[in-house]
Amino acid sequence: MNPNPKFPHPAFINDLVSKLGEVLKQSPAKDIEQNLKAGVTSMLGKLDMVSREEFEVQTEVLARTREKLTQLEARLAQLEKAGARETREAELEKQPREED
Repeated sequence: MNPNPKFPHPAFINDLVSKLGEVLKQSPAKDIEQNLKAGVTSMLGKLDMVSREEFEVQTEVLARTREKLTQLEARLAQLEKAGARETREAELEKQPREED
């Protein structure tokens, strides 16, 4: 006896699902799915895309490059500061000294 009269017996639902599956396997829906997949694959192949692996590699390269750029900018600032100091010292040496 079915415990819930509002819903069909579970065996009926299982049978219905299996029959629908068989019908879909034999229908043109499978061919349409295959053709659609082939079309999408072809369209994606024409786009300039990279694999996920290549994207991740390039992301890592970019992160390292940014870090190196930050280090080089800091070093350049130090060198510019040191150069400015040396220039001031050289200018001071060129000025005539007052003797007491």
